Amino acid sequence: MLIRPEELSVREMYGHLVAMITPRPIAWVATTSPAGVVNLAPFSFFNGVAAQPASLCFSAVNNRDGSPKDTIRNIEATGQFVVNMVPAALAEVMNQTSFEYAPDESEVTAVGLETLASLQVRPPRVAASPIQLECQLIQVVKVGSGPAAGNLVVGQILLAHVADEVLDENGKIDPARVDTIGRMGAADYCWTRERFALPRPTGPSA
Repeated sequence: MLIRPEELSVREMYGHLVAMITPRPIAWVATTSPAGVVNLAPFSFFNGVAAQPASLCFSAVNNRDGSPKDTIRNIEATGQFVVNMVPAALAEVMNQTSFEYAPDESEVTAVGLETLASLQVRPPRVAASPIQLECQLIQVVKVGSGPAAGNLVVGQILLAHVADEVLDENGKIDPARVDTIGRMGAADYCWTRERFALPRPTGPSA
């Protein structure tokens, strides 16, 4: 099978893309509009960038009419956001926040989530999330234009909040206790509970 993006509709290519790149971690991004409305939305084009400076990135594709999502509008206006990690216990409520609420309606209020005030940025944190990352915008990179075009957000992590219950006996974050989920293709998600270890090679293979 050969996939030639130029021969496919945007919808068809998007379907292939999210089925090929799996599993994808989920950034549950909280932002605040200039008017003070809290927006909360999940994005699965998400990953770390660097440790110096501590930074991450996520991409929010444009709406079907080609306009940017509220998350992007808010970040461009304020330069701040919070990434909340999503454990299995929050899967259902996270999914509900993907609904397209009006810009003046807060997803946090609509789904009844409790939040906590951040310490260095204006957007709040999801109280039930075991890891919350307060971020300052570094750059928004526009990739393409129109429907499903990308807005790659690169942000510096100013402060990380980590719940004590996800730490092991040595004070390190235990991924098993965080229990995050991953995004697959279409409406599918996956658990991250089964793992295997591969020690880094010490030399070329025999």
